[in-house]
Amino acid sequence: MKLTFLGTRGYIDSYNSRHRRHTSTMVAYRDKKVMIDCGEDWLKKLGKISPNAVVITHPHPDHAFGLKAGSPCPVYAIQQAWDKIKSFPIESRNRRILAIRGAEKIAGITFEAFSVVHSIRAPAVGYRIQAGGAAIFYVPDVVRIRGRSEAFRGIDVYIGDGATISRPILRRDKRSNQLIGHTTIREQLIWCRKEGVSRMVITHCGSAIVKGNEDRINEGLRQWAEEHGVTAEIAYDGMELTLE
Repeated sequence: MKLTFLGTRGYIDSYNSRHRRHTSTMVAYRDKKVMIDCGEDWLKKLGKISPNAVVITHPHPDHAFGLKAGSPCPVYAIQQAWDKIKSFPIESRNRRILAIRGAEKIAGITFEAFSVVHSIRAPAVGYRIQAGGAAIFYVPDVVRIRGRSEAFRGIDVYIGDGATISRPILRRDKRSNQLIGHTTIREQLIWCRKEGVSRMVITHCGSAIVKGNEDRINEGLRQWAEEHGVTAEIAYDGMELTLE
Protein backbone atom coordinates (compact mmCIF):
# COMPACT_ATOMS: atom_id res chain seq x y z
CA MET A 1 0.00 0.00 0.00
CA LYS A 2 1.34 3.41 -0.99
CA LEU A 3 0.12 6.71 0.45
CA THR A 4 0.62 10.04 -1.30
CA PHE A 5 -0.31 13.11 0.73
CA LEU A 6 -1.93 15.31 -1.91
CA GLY A 7 -2.60 18.08 0.60
CA THR A 8 -1.87 18.59 4.29
CA ARG A 9 -3.30 22.03 5.14
CA GLY A 10 -6.26 22.47 7.47
CA TYR A 11 -9.17 24.82 6.81
CA ILE A 12 -7.09 27.94 7.41
CA ASP A 13 -6.06 30.95 5.33
CA SER A 14 -2.32 30.46 5.86
CA TYR A 15 -0.29 28.25 3.55
CA ASN A 16 3.31 27.65 2.57
CA SER A 17 5.28 25.55 0.08
CA ARG A 18 4.94 22.40 2.22
CA HIS A 19 1.27 22.81 3.13
CA ARG A 20 -0.58 24.41 0.24
CA ARG A 21 -3.58 22.22 -0.54
CA HIS A 22 -6.35 21.16 1.80
CA THR A 23 -5.95 17.76 3.39
CA SER A 24 -6.32 14.83 1.01
CA THR A 25 -4.47 11.55 0.59
CA MET A 26 -4.27 9.03 -2.23
CA VAL A 27 -4.15 5.38 -1.22
CA ALA A 28 -2.78 3.12 -3.96
CA TYR A 29 -2.60 -0.65 -4.07
CA ARG A 30 -1.46 -2.59 -7.12
CA ASP A 31 -2.94 -0.67 -10.06
CA LYS A 32 -5.83 1.02 -8.23
CA LYS A 33 -6.03 4.24 -6.23
CA VAL A 34 -8.57 5.78 -3.86
CA MET A 35 -8.62 9.45 -2.88
CA ILE A 36 -9.54 10.26 0.72
CA ASP A 37 -11.36 13.60 0.84
CA CYS A 38 -11.79 16.06 -1.99
CA GLY A 39 -11.86 19.63 -0.71
CA GLU A 40 -12.65 22.76 -2.65
CA ASP A 41 -9.01 22.97 -3.81
CA TRP A 42 -9.83 20.05 -6.11
CA LEU A 43 -12.95 21.50 -7.72
CA LYS A 44 -12.97 20.47 -11.42
CA LYS A 45 -9.48 18.94 -11.06
CA LEU A 46 -10.31 15.29 -10.33
CA GLY A 47 -9.63 14.38 -13.95
CA LYS A 48 -5.96 15.30 -13.51
CA ILE A 49 -5.33 12.63 -10.89
CA SER A 50 -7.97 10.09 -12.01
CA PRO A 51 -8.77 8.17 -8.80
CA ASN A 52 -10.80 4.98 -9.11
CA ALA A 53 -12.94 6.22 -6.21
CA VAL A 54 -13.24 9.01 -3.65
CA VAL A 55 -13.93 8.38 0.04
CA ILE A 56 -15.15 11.25 2.24
CA THR A 57 -14.48 11.60 5.98
CA HIS A 58 -17.02 14.42 6.47
CA PRO A 59 -18.82 17.11 4.47
CA HIS A 60 -16.91 20.25 5.46
CA PRO A 61 -15.73 22.42 2.52
CA ASP A 62 -12.07 21.43 2.84
CA HIS A 63 -12.99 17.75 2.66
CA ALA A 64 -15.92 17.49 0.25
CA PHE A 65 -16.56 20.66 -1.74
CA GLY A 66 -14.28 19.61 -4.58
CA LEU A 67 -17.28 17.50 -5.60
CA LYS A 68 -19.62 20.47 -6.11
CA ALA A 69 -19.25 20.05 -9.88
CA GLY A 70 -19.78 16.28 -9.73
CA SER A 71 -17.45 13.30 -9.88
CA PRO A 72 -16.25 11.07 -12.72
CA CYS A 73 -15.86 8.12 -10.31
CA PRO A 74 -17.78 6.54 -7.42
CA VAL A 75 -17.91 8.52 -4.18
CA TYR A 76 -18.24 6.75 -0.82
CA ALA A 77 -19.52 8.40 2.38
CA ILE A 78 -21.78 7.68 5.32
CA GLN A 79 -25.46 8.58 4.91
CA GLN A 80 -25.19 11.61 7.22
CA ALA A 81 -22.51 13.06 4.95
CA TRP A 82 -24.59 12.43 1.84
CA ASP A 83 -27.49 14.25 3.50
CA LYS A 84 -25.29 17.37 3.64
CA ILE A 85 -24.05 17.20 0.03
CA LYS A 86 -27.18 15.79 -1.61
CA SER A 87 -27.41 18.81 -3.94
CA PHE A 88 -24.02 18.06 -5.54
CA PRO A 89 -24.48 16.84 -9.16
CA ILE A 90 -23.05 13.37 -8.57
CA GLU A 91 -24.78 10.69 -10.61
CA SER A 92 -26.87 8.26 -8.58
CA ARG A 93 -24.77 5.31 -9.78
CA ASN A 94 -21.69 6.99 -8.26
CA ARG A 95 -23.29 7.65 -4.85
CA ARG A 96 -22.17 4.85 -2.54
CA ILE A 97 -23.23 4.66 1.11
CA LEU A 98 -20.86 3.34 3.76
CA ALA A 99 -22.09 1.88 7.04
CA ILE A 100 -20.33 2.59 10.33
CA ARG A 101 -18.17 -0.43 11.17
CA GLY A 102 -19.05 -2.06 7.87
CA ALA A 103 -15.86 -3.08 6.06
CA GLU A 104 -16.10 -2.26 2.34
CA LYS A 105 -13.61 -3.22 -0.35
CA ILE A 106 -13.09 -0.24 -2.64
CA ALA A 107 -10.79 -0.73 -5.65
CA GLY A 108 -9.17 -3.66 -3.84
CA ILE A 109 -8.56 -1.66 -0.62
CA THR A 110 -10.63 -2.33 2.50
CA PHE A 111 -12.14 0.70 4.26
CA GLU A 112 -13.93 0.46 7.61
CA ALA A 113 -15.59 3.62 8.90
CA PHE A 114 -15.40 4.48 12.61
CA SER A 115 -17.54 7.25 14.03
CA VAL A 116 -15.54 10.12 15.54
CA VAL A 117 -16.40 13.24 17.52
CA HIS A 118 -15.59 16.37 15.53
CA SER A 119 -18.68 18.25 14.31
CA ILE A 120 -22.42 18.04 14.95
CA ARG A 121 -23.47 19.59 11.64
CA ALA A 122 -20.94 17.62 9.59
CA PRO A 123 -20.77 14.14 11.15
CA ALA A 124 -17.30 12.69 10.68
CA VAL A 125 -15.62 9.31 10.46
CA GLY A 126 -12.09 7.99 10.43
CA TYR A 127 -11.09 4.98 8.35
CA ARG A 128 -9.27 1.81 9.20
CA ILE A 129 -7.65 0.98 5.85
CA GLN A 130 -6.10 -2.35 4.88
CA ALA A 131 -4.40 -3.57 1.72
CA GLY A 132 -2.06 -6.52 1.38
CA GLY A 133 -0.35 -6.94 4.75
CA ALA A 134 -0.53 -3.25 5.75
CA ALA A 135 -3.09 -1.43 7.88
CA ILE A 136 -3.49 2.21 8.92
CA PHE A 137 -6.04 4.39 10.67
CA TYR A 138 -6.72 7.76 9.05
CA VAL A 139 -8.64 10.61 10.71
CA PRO A 140 -7.80 14.22 9.77
CA ASP A 141 -10.31 15.95 12.11
CA VAL A 142 -11.01 14.51 15.55
CA VAL A 143 -11.76 15.08 19.21
CA ARG A 144 -12.40 11.43 20.06
CA ILE A 145 -12.61 8.10 18.22
CA ARG A 146 -15.48 5.78 19.09
CA GLY A 147 -14.15 2.23 19.29
CA ARG A 148 -10.55 3.39 19.28
CA SER A 149 -9.06 0.07 20.43
CA GLU A 150 -10.66 -1.76 17.50
CA ALA A 151 -9.70 1.04 15.11
CA PHE A 152 -6.03 0.90 16.15
CA ARG A 153 -5.72 -2.88 16.52
CA GLY A 154 -2.66 -4.09 14.62
CA ILE A 155 -2.16 -0.94 12.54
CA ASP A 156 1.24 0.08 11.20
CA VAL A 157 0.61 3.83 11.23
CA TYR A 158 -1.87 6.26 12.75
CA ILE A 159 -2.47 9.32 10.54
CA GLY A 160 -4.05 12.04 12.63
CA ASP A 161 -5.16 15.62 13.15
CA GLY A 162 -2.54 18.39 13.17
CA ALA A 163 -4.90 21.32 13.72
CA THR A 164 -3.34 22.08 17.10
CA ILE A 165 -0.20 20.94 18.89
CA SER A 166 -0.77 21.26 22.62
CA ARG A 167 -3.88 23.42 23.19
CA PRO A 168 -7.16 21.81 22.09
CA ILE A 169 -9.53 23.70 19.80
CA LEU A 170 -12.87 22.90 21.39
CA ARG A 171 -16.29 24.37 21.89
CA ARG A 172 -19.39 22.96 23.50
CA ASP A 173 -22.37 22.39 21.24
CA LYS A 174 -25.40 24.13 22.72
CA ARG A 175 -27.90 21.43 21.81
CA SER A 176 -25.98 18.26 22.63
CA ASN A 177 -23.63 19.75 25.26
CA GLN A 178 -20.87 17.78 23.52
CA LEU A 179 -17.34 19.11 23.07
CA ILE A 180 -16.52 19.35 19.36
CA GLY A 181 -13.54 20.55 17.31
CA HIS A 182 -9.97 19.24 17.42
CA THR A 183 -7.90 17.47 20.03
CA THR A 184 -4.15 18.01 20.25
CA ILE A 185 -1.25 16.19 18.67
CA ARG A 186 0.04 15.51 22.18
CA GLU A 187 -3.21 13.77 23.13
CA GLN A 188 -3.10 11.65 19.97
CA LEU A 189 0.41 10.51 20.86
CA ILE A 190 -1.02 9.28 24.16
CA TRP A 191 -3.66 7.33 22.21
CA CYS A 192 -0.88 5.67 20.24
CA ARG A 193 1.00 4.69 23.39
CA LYS A 194 -2.12 3.27 25.03
CA GLU A 195 -3.04 1.24 21.95
CA GLY A 196 0.48 0.04 21.14
CA VAL A 197 0.82 1.98 17.87
CA SER A 198 4.46 2.83 17.22
CA ARG A 199 4.17 5.43 14.44
CA MET A 200 2.13 8.60 13.93
CA VAL A 201 2.01 10.83 10.86
CA ILE A 202 0.40 14.27 11.20
CA THR A 203 -1.75 15.85 8.50
CA HIS A 204 -4.48 18.56 8.43
CA CYS A 205 -1.89 21.03 9.71
CA GLY A 206 -3.13 24.11 11.52
CA SER A 207 -1.70 27.60 11.84
CA ALA A 208 0.78 26.63 14.56
CA ILE A 209 2.56 24.34 12.09
CA VAL A 210 1.96 26.21 8.83
CA LYS A 211 3.03 29.59 10.22
CA GLY A 212 5.64 28.24 12.63
CA ASN A 213 9.21 26.97 12.48
CA GLU A 214 8.52 23.41 11.36
CA ASP A 215 12.04 22.15 12.08
CA ARG A 216 11.73 23.32 15.68
CA ILE A 217 8.20 21.90 15.96
CA ASN A 218 9.36 18.55 14.58
CA GLU A 219 12.14 18.41 17.15
CA GLY A 220 9.65 18.97 19.96
CA LEU A 221 7.33 16.35 18.50
CA ARG A 222 10.13 13.81 18.33
CA GLN A 223 10.88 14.36 22.00
CA TRP A 224 7.23 13.99 23.05
CA ALA A 225 6.84 10.94 20.84
CA GLU A 226 9.92 9.26 22.29
CA GLU A 227 8.45 9.68 25.77
CA HIS A 228 5.54 7.53 24.59
CA GLY A 229 7.57 5.02 22.57
CA VAL A 230 6.23 6.43 19.31
CA THR A 231 7.85 7.98 16.25
CA ALA A 232 6.11 11.04 14.83
CA GLU A 233 6.48 13.19 11.74
CA ILE A 234 4.57 15.96 10.00
CA ALA A 235 3.39 15.09 6.50
CA TYR A 236 3.74 17.60 3.67
CA ASP A 237 2.15 17.99 0.24
CA GLY A 238 3.60 15.37 -2.09
CA MET A 239 5.04 13.18 0.65
CA GLU A 240 4.92 9.46 -0.13
CA LEU A 241 4.76 6.58 2.32
CA THR A 242 4.99 2.92 1.29
CA LEU A 243 3.81 0.18 3.67
CA GLU A 244 4.19 -3.55 3.10
